[in-house]
Amino acid sequence: MRKYLVSINDLPPGGKEFTLDDQEIWLGPLKEFHMDCRIEHPLEARINVVPTEDGCLVRGRLTGRVVVPCNRCAEDAAVAIDAAIEEFEEIPEEENAASADAAPDGASHVVYDRHSPMLDLAAVCWEEFMLALPVAPLCREDCKGLCPKCGTNLNEGECGCAPDEGDPRMAPLRDLAAKRQ
Repeated sequence: MRKYLVSINDLPPGGKEFTLDDQEIWLGPLKEFHMDCRIEHPLEARINVVPTEDGCLVRGRLTGRVVVPCNRCAEDAAVAIDAAIEEFEEIPEEENAASADAAPDGASHVVYDRHSPMLDLAAVCWEEFMLALPVAPLCREDCKGLCPKCGTNLNEGECGCAPDEGDPRMAPLRDLAAKRQ
């Protein structure tokens, strides 16, 4: 994968805009982490990086569309990605920072290359992509999921399993609720 390192010291005072549309930024980590996710519409990040006295301000937008498994039925769930990017990247002390060849420690996307602080735009994009993914994606709002007994997709029709009567230890409480009505 191509590195997207930007020298913070070489940025103009008004900042500089970057467009990252190389799909390998996302495909590489998806494969590395064995994530069941495929890109349906190309992901693109438009990022403006403005240098500050002790770091840089990163603003932009990440857009695209991916397909992930539904949280209830495991069928394809299309997810539109449209995330605002706004974060401040502090320049760490050089002795505490990772080199450009080493992976950052996760606290910052800034690494040092020949004593010059470099912002890793690919790492910023990957982090924002992960934050934009829903925790529990659904193929549709009314997804019925799978039958817990036989595994039939209940969106395609009912299965032949008997309805769950619930926890037998709760039966006395169910009787109380029925008598009360």
